[in-house]
Amino acid sequence: MKHTLLLPAFSLLLASAGSTVWAQQIYRCVDASGGTPEYINNVKDAQIRNCKQVSGGNVTVVQPTPVPRASVVRAAPASAVARPRNDGNPEQRARDSDSRLILEAELKKSEARLAEQLKEYNNGEPEKQGIEGRNYQRYLDRVAELKEGIARTQSDITGLKREISRLPASN
Repeated sequence: MKHTLLLPAFSLLLASAGSTVWAQQIYRCVDASGGTPEYINNVKDAQIRNCKQVSGGNVTVVQPTPVPRASVVRAAPASAVARPRNDGNPEQRARDSDSRLILEAELKKSEARLAEQLKEYNNGEPEKQGIEGRNYQRYLDRVAELKEGIARTQSDITGLKREISRLPASN
């Protein structure tokens, strides 16, 4: 109950404080080199910097949009920085071969998972399990999850094939 009585008083206090903030004087300061003007509302700073008071309307200062930074590049290990990629290098060929083997193994796992999901999905009509015979919504939810899982696995397979195609041909 106390909070409801204090709320109107607090909002009046904020409203009155806000109106005094908007009533402050604005000063335009330009440095000696004639660069970009700066607008301030501090009287002491304005007097020290020999600024001129702005009158006759509102001042709108638009902040410049931040320039997007280039994507952050993580520092590579010193060994990778010291030597550029050389396909003739036996170490690099071994790494590429290992990468290919790992990606191909992942591809086989994903393809096997997709086959299982397609079998369970049964062209959109999987067998009902347990309570799904009485709760049709639960069945529909499981069918939707199966469909999403299939789409995700197909996307994984596409990505793995793309990564394998980027690797240099194995010799």
